Amino acid sequence: MMALQRVSRLRDCGVFRDFSWSTELPDFGQYNLVYGWNGSGKTTLSRLLRALELRKQPTLGQATVRIDDHDVTGSDFPQATLPIRVFNRDMVNESIFPIGGGDVPPIYIVGKESVEKQKEVDRLKQERVEADAQWNSARARNQEAERALDRYCQDRARVIKDTLRSSGPNPFNNYNKSAFQDWASQMVISDDAASHCLNDSEREALGLQHRGTPKPRLIEITYRAPDLQALANTTSTLLRKTVLSAAIQSLKDDAEVADWIRRGLGLHNDRNAEKCMFCEQPLPEGRLAALEAHFSAEYEQFMREIEDQIAKLDWIRTQASELKLPSRAEFYDDIAAEYEAAEDALRKAVDAAGRFVKSLGDALEKKRAKAFEALPMDVTVPKIDTGIVEAVNKVIRKHNQASEDFETRVSSARERLAMDLIAADIDEFKRLQDAVQTASGESKTAKDKSDGLAVRIKEIEDEIIEHRKPAEDLNNDLRQYLGHGELQLAVQDTGYTITRNGDPAQMLSEGEMTAIALLYFLKSLEGRDFDLANGVVVLDDPVSSLDANAMYLAFSLIRDRTADAGQLFVLTHNFAFFRQVRNWLRRVAGQKRKNIARRPAQFYMIECVDQDGNRASALRPLDPLLYKYESEYHFLFASVYRFANGPNVEGLEACYGMPNVARRLLETFLAFRHPKVFGGLWDALKEVTTSDELRKGRILNFVQTHSHGPGPGKPEHDPSVLGESRAILQEILALIESEDCGHYTAMKNLVDPAGDRADTA
Repeated sequence: MMALQRVSRLRDCGVFRDFSWSTELPDFGQYNLVYGWNGSGKTTLSRLLRALELRKQPTLGQATVRIDDHDVTGSDFPQATLPIRVFNRDMVNESIFPIGGGDVPPIYIVGKESVEKQKEVDRLKQERVEADAQWNSARARNQEAERALDRYCQDRARVIKDTLRSSGPNPFNNYNKSAFQDWASQMVISDDAASHCLNDSEREALGLQHRGTPKPRLIEITYRAPDLQALANTTSTLLRKTVLSAAIQSLKDDAEVADWIRRGLGLHNDRNAEKCMFCEQPLPEGRLAALEAHFSAEYEQFMREIEDQIAKLDWIRTQASELKLPSRAEFYDDIAAEYEAAEDALRKAVDAAGRFVKSLGDALEKKRAKAFEALPMDVTVPKIDTGIVEAVNKVIRKHNQASEDFETRVSSARERLAMDLIAADIDEFKRLQDAVQTASGESKTAKDKSDGLAVRIKEIEDEIIEHRKPAEDLNNDLRQYLGHGELQLAVQDTGYTITRNGDPAQMLSEGEMTAIALLYFLKSLEGRDFDLANGVVVLDDPVSSLDANAMYLAFSLIRDRTADAGQLFVLTHNFAFFRQVRNWLRRVAGQKRKNIARRPAQFYMIECVDQDGNRASALRPLDPLLYKYESEYHFLFASVYRFANGPNVEGLEACYGMPNVARRLLETFLAFRHPKVFGGLWDALKEVTTSDELRKGRILNFVQTHSHGPGPGKPEHDPSVLGESRAILQEILALIESEDCGHYTAMKNLVDPAGDRADTA
């Protein structure tokens, strides 16, 4: 085990101005008792060891301690590994009764049966540290993958928004990353990205729809294309047909004259003219009969058929020329190209039909001049799609439907364009999404592992850690210690709260606070965070503010609960407590002397000495009188006697402690010498008849004025009086001798100012 061997050096640490471990001082043993009055430096020493416990550099001065044959300076305290627990006022104020209030921290006990479980907890905790590191790393990767996907969705949503935004109500004006991510995720689930991809023409048409404005409905075309084949058949029949009559050759040879004469004959017949209406000459006999034979009824009927067919052909051409078609601009942009193609086809068909009909008319005109001979049909019937008008009307109906469904159509176009844009980027989205899912899975796996370890650790700790039992033990100790059960430690989630009769305790007395603090500290030595058998325990004035009964009980608890400590230090100014600890450690030293090379118990005292004219603390071997005798009186007498009869000292610093020593010596002596006196020191001095009043007054003034601590005195306190310390102490010794010569002689024989101190070994 590790052990604290010595305090090698203290410089400017409180009253330890320049202390070095002397050769006459034995190294610390397993048990160590340090006696010193208030102000001698015990608190400074305990604070030094408290800094070692807290792994902090001491706040004042320079300090060096020796641990396992290695000197450790104050600057190295943060790296020290000595297991140590210190009870002092600082520890009480910081941990048990902190300024500002708060619950008392819990104590966790690990029993012998839980050692293996504790090892398992420690192993699991280390494993959880590694699991947490893996979780943190996986979580960081997951967060980065999520940020990458988020940035990508933001960018692509911005592209879609910029592409499809428009004036007026339009959901794509507010298109965002969430919408993009939802649509893309659904596309990945459906695995139908290919069905949403558009070619260039589709993309262009939908873009026109997206940018389009509402247009009025259009009237369908009522034009009916002629049956060209039927017209051709009729015309062909007429061309082949001939008229049988008494034809006049000259008229047959001259169609124009024949036509002129035919019309003139009709006029003559209508008017019953007997003269030629052209030359007013009498018509030759038989001329009219010859002409009527030429232009027979059959001939007239045939002419009428030709003329009717020519009129029909003219009407067809007129109808075609009057055909009215919508302009391209009247159609939606995405339909206009389709209409333009249908319109062009229709116009070409109408033109072709018109030319064909005209050629038929021209052929019939020739036939009319040559009614007596058959003419060939040399015109080819053009091939025209009979559904061409329907094709145009189909486009018109498409346009009209688009007008009726304009909003739906635009919305659909925008959605299809958006899906096309998403489909184009779906592979990258899926890659980023897969990366998020992978990283998320790794993070969840790592977290589940950490959480599982935490649950397992808690389960085991619930089995081995229970601070309710320490609370019950502390309450039993308090009940025995105080003699009542008013004060209790109630278990809280984070520790204990102190109650009095069930309510939060208020205004604890100094003795109650000391009792609770000491019992808590002793119980904490059983905690799982401290190995008592291999640790160092330090108690600085643990019985302060306790009455005699409480002090004896406190000693019993300290003895029972620190006996197995790896190393123990007790610092005190209370002589009654010092005597109890001393006697215990002397018995321990006697019991263990045969088993170890060096004595397990060491005894020291802290004194204020003169150091270059200044008061300074020093750690020394315990005075033999304090070690051997049951009363502090022997030591007080020796201190006064040695100062009064020893070498002269220079400066007032060395004298500051003597008035207090002298007062305590006089009080003890006079209390025994005059037991009936119940007043103060002056009342006791009045009973002394062997000394004059002037001497008693000087003694009283010396001990009363300068024995109340090291602080500044009252204005009437003249420090120069300390310069008379040697003389006044001699007068005190003379007073004791005059009162009880036999006692004085016996005490004097115990004191050897010039010799070595008794071996306390």
